[in-house]
Amino acid sequence: MKIELTLSPPLYSHRQLVSPQVAVAVDVLRATSAILAAFSAGVSEVVPLADLSRAEEYHSKGYLLAAEREGVKLCGATCGNSPVSYLSMDLHGRRLAWSSTNGTVAITTAEPHASRLYVGAFANLSSLAARITADFPDSLLILCSGWKGDPSIEDTLFAGALVSALQRSLPDVTLLNDAASASVDLYNLASHDLYSYCLKATHVQRLLRLGCEDDIRWALRTDTVPLVPFFNPQSDSLIL
Repeated sequence: MKIELTLSPPLYSHRQLVSPQVAVAVDVLRATSAILAAFSAGVSEVVPLADLSRAEEYHSKGYLLAAEREGVKLCGATCGNSPVSYLSMDLHGRRLAWSSTNGTVAITTAEPHASRLYVGAFANLSSLAARITADFPDSLLILCSGWKGDPSIEDTLFAGALVSALQRSLPDVTLLNDAASASVDLYNLASHDLYSYCLKATHVQRLLRLGCEDDIRWALRTDTVPLVPFFNPQSDSLIL
């Protein structure tokens, strides 16, 4: 398997893997972590919206709007981007239209070029690695959301954790770029205490100022939601 890591959506156009490949979109803090929590709370599908232009269309169809900008839930949205808040909800059978500052940008950037798109976070690390191992695709592209075009420590750490897990389970893994190799080194450096290491991350500090410490700590825990959502082109949504 060939693995390439793209550290933020603006770098996606420079990728080596341009043919259809399996892709993983990552936004540890907080979109993909919160999407996993929402599925755990019973959501049946999540429509990722790169912007809010179609939000009213989905609202008229009965979808709940989950939207945030700059880490804050938007006025008029039923849900925000807090994974911890979803864990206390009963959303069985509900559908979400989801728009966030960075995470949905990564999802909608990678999806058109992917043979299969998964969402990943520490919450589903082992389940995601097992699914990819079972599929055993020729190539895998991991796209981190970062923050407004810049790479982020927390997403890069997750990429390193996923690459490490795949290296342990697959016989022949080739890392195509330095970002993939560096992510493994970074994860090995930080894995003993992800939260303490991530305190230097700018988005962690931003969320701490917003009072979101519980979200941060939960999002950095491993294997709390053993689910692997993927994008279904027929419904334009993430499903299980």
